[in-house]
Amino acid sequence: MTSTTSSGPGRVGPKETVTGRRAVASSQHRTVTDTMLDVLRAGGNAVDAAIAGSLVQAVVQQDMTNHTGTVTALVHDAKTGDIAELNSMGRIVPGLAPFAPVPAGKGLYAAAPGTPRAVTPGFMPGMKALYERFATLPWARLCEPAVRWAEEGHQVTSFEHLVMAQTVDFFLYTESGRKHFTPGGHLPQAGDRWASPELAETMRRLAADGPDYFITGKWAQDFVARGNELGWPVKLEHLTAIPPRWTSGHRWEHKGATVVQQSAPERQGIYCQIVLGILEELDITAAGHWSQSAESLYYLAHALRRAAHETGLLNDPDLFGDTTGPLTSPALIKGFADILRAARARIDLTEHVKLTRGVPAMAASGASKQPAGSCELTIVDEQGNWVQMMNTLQSGGIPGEVVGGVPMVGSHWINSLASPMEGWVTGGGRMRSILSNTMVLREGKPWLSLGSPGNVHCTVPQVLSNILDFGMDPYAADDAPRCLPYEDDHTISVESRVAPEVPVGLAKLGVLTNPLPEYDYHMGTYQMAWRAEDGSLSTCTGPRREGVAGGF
Repeated sequence: MTSTTSSGPGRVGPKETVTGRRAVASSQHRTVTDTMLDVLRAGGNAVDAAIAGSLVQAVVQQDMTNHTGTVTALVHDAKTGDIAELNSMGRIVPGLAPFAPVPAGKGLYAAAPGTPRAVTPGFMPGMKALYERFATLPWARLCEPAVRWAEEGHQVTSFEHLVMAQTVDFFLYTESGRKHFTPGGHLPQAGDRWASPELAETMRRLAADGPDYFITGKWAQDFVARGNELGWPVKLEHLTAIPPRWTSGHRWEHKGATVVQQSAPERQGIYCQIVLGILEELDITAAGHWSQSAESLYYLAHALRRAAHETGLLNDPDLFGDTTGPLTSPALIKGFADILRAARARIDLTEHVKLTRGVPAMAASGASKQPAGSCELTIVDEQGNWVQMMNTLQSGGIPGEVVGGVPMVGSHWINSLASPMEGWVTGGGRMRSILSNTMVLREGKPWLSLGSPGNVHCTVPQVLSNILDFGMDPYAADDAPRCLPYEDDHTISVESRVAPEVPVGLAKLGVLTNPLPEYDYHMGTYQMAWRAEDGSLSTCTGPRREGVAGGF
């Protein structure tokens, strides 16, 4: 397959794997992938491409990301062989509580569980940290695509319009949100060219002044002023109070591979280690893949639920005790597996399910009420530098407001054990989330990296298990059916491509199957790259959303 260079949208549905390339890139938008490949061709490295891709992505995919949310990354430096983990979430600053603005006459932001709060932005501090440590090209060069696409406008895709139509109400409670997302009183329609002169000017100033334009410069000052107008006592110094964090990531071993993911208080690495450990103890591969085996799906969904429950006790180890070791101890994981094995029904409970819940079938697609997602990028350059990163609209900015053409969502901060995104106000500790950046090493070198928008809290371990346990190639691992964690009412929600005997077998165990769409976009779609034994690179993006993978 040749390099992907043309402009325009990608498509939802089956896609081809790009193989045998010297450098590769994958994203959820053709313009973003083209931008990253252009930077690589111009002599930039993988981090240069990631920065340029993220900046333009926040212009052309505002349904998924913006310039004030969160940036996380795993960066493999080919010169040193080291892997660096970056975490630049929106920050809860000591002395500045998260704030819920209340527009006049509107009750959207009443302080209830799940209400977005204003917190300091994390996106641009993360871009600055990446640039200062790894980048090689001039900053202004990396901003050029974002300026161009904000000024000229991008073509709105049907998928972009779908997601915006489902989520735009959030912005209709503010004057700036209405002006930005409904120019002329209507959402941009599929096929329209959507430009933003205000955002284009902000991107030009960003190119000229550098990332500090968003951190201490004019945009930052306008952000502080708007927060103060709404009653949030944010100050300019708050925006630099807690810098982005660099670590080496959380590492664990599975089936001869080393998995590197985000470290505590991020949940994903420990979550995946628990899930795959339980599945290994239960010898899930002997029962067959969960798309064909009720037993495997039963155990998988329970393992996902158990891991989510246990990682609720994971907090910033600088402020709390570090639970990483106890949560991932082999004895504890074996105990979880023993409990699941012993708890299975010994009698056929099909009649119970029929009488109390309904017929166990996969005849219709059930509704999926899940997060829309974020933006994941995969880049490998010719020198072997490797970046797996995420940028997202969550956890930064003032909810519903638009400053300088930059829309903001804020943080869905909830002080709850069950919340995948949580922070503590008085201590100023790092927020906990569940982000998907993942690298898999063989003999100490990157072999595979992956990440996804969508339900990363439960889909990453499923894709990893498909590859490491069941030996699937990466695209097939992404394509395979996925499920949500086991629910308290004994229901498993799963994409409705499982074998007919699966819901029947689950009913015998007392479980009702809730069928999701065959390819549910809420369940994410992966950006991946991997290296073959001959040294050649491959990359792909999955079928559940738009996306383009390319190389040269």
